[in-house]
Amino acid sequence: MQLNPAVLEIATSPIAVAHGYVAHRAGRQPFLDLSQAAPSYPPAPLVEERIAELAHEPTAARYAPVMGLPTLREAFADALSADYGGTVATENVHVVAGCNQAFCSVSSALAGPGDEIIVATPYYFNHVMWLEAQRIVPTLVPIRPDGVVSVVDVADRMTSRTRAILLVSPGNPTGITIAPGTLSEFFDLARHHNVALILDETYRNFRETSDPAHDLFAGDRWDDTLISLHSFSKDLAIPGYRVGAIVAGQAVLNEVAKIQDCVAISAPTIGQEAALTGLLEAGEWRRQQSERLLATLRTFRDMMATEPGGFELVHSGAFFGWLRHPFDDAPTDQIVKMLVAEHDVLMIPGTAFTDGDQGFLRCSFANLEGEALADLATRLESL
Repeated sequence: MQLNPAVLEIATSPIAVAHGYVAHRAGRQPFLDLSQAAPSYPPAPLVEERIAELAHEPTAARYAPVMGLPTLREAFADALSADYGGTVATENVHVVAGCNQAFCSVSSALAGPGDEIIVATPYYFNHVMWLEAQRIVPTLVPIRPDGVVSVVDVADRMTSRTRAILLVSPGNPTGITIAPGTLSEFFDLARHHNVALILDETYRNFRETSDPAHDLFAGDRWDDTLISLHSFSKDLAIPGYRVGAIVAGQAVLNEVAKIQDCVAISAPTIGQEAALTGLLEAGEWRRQQSERLLATLRTFRDMMATEPGGFELVHSGAFFGWLRHPFDDAPTDQIVKMLVAEHDVLMIPGTAFTDGDQGFLRCSFANLEGEALADLATRLESL
């Protein structure tokens, strides 16, 4: 049989590739899996209890409305309005099966083969994988040395085929949070060119401030330009329940609904109910987890300040450390294999997030604490 050439041409998920190396690991010490940025801790007890209850409720096994449970949409709209000091209405929220699906549906609603979406690089690999599979051109604009993509650089790359500007804040893989003022400048640029600003805010609750991530929801007719993508996976520790959200104008969501009806139809009802419980009843638990992970981030930065083994921490934030390895003459993939085979440490090569090998590694440190972080430093030193 013949397969889709567009899909054949894209790389396999680097998470899957990296985990393929695990079979060859040394096995002499505890395995430090720093490859995936998903919480390893369980959900809040109240959420677990609600999930258990739902197993006995017939409605939990049925389809939810395509746009999502009305109660969850309303609760999330209220939460965003309060968190951002803006106005998000229930009709601006479309619940989907995770933030990855949110991006896939939105980009497909905005662009087709030959159209362009501007992507800040280092990029989140699934974003580029999807665009390439759809024959949408990812126009890559590298971040500057300070870690932020420049509005001027993006403006210079826009063409008549540009359909959107894509930003991730805090960033995956760098952890960098884009300042509210810079996001406003990107919003103005997108509005001026009549294109969408897609803002992936998966890690918004793991920033180093409680201030609003931006003030765009307070602006006039924000929903003509902004499309904000969200995940409940990280905040509520329910990645396997597949719940995310698209926050946008009705014109965009109408087209997204057509795509959703052809794939997942709706996010799992049980996952949506879990997210609703977490939003309404687990606020203190969520705050505690955020504070704990911020403490881990500070410890990680202190540990990496000594550059163990010559590994340099270039950027960090949320769940991520963006490291430069010291082996100039070695391909990064080889470094990843060596870390697994000789030191029982798994990271993702930076080649999954950049155009070419720039000597970086993504370290998802957030699930390590205390002695495990110190152990990581010791293993890096031993290279």
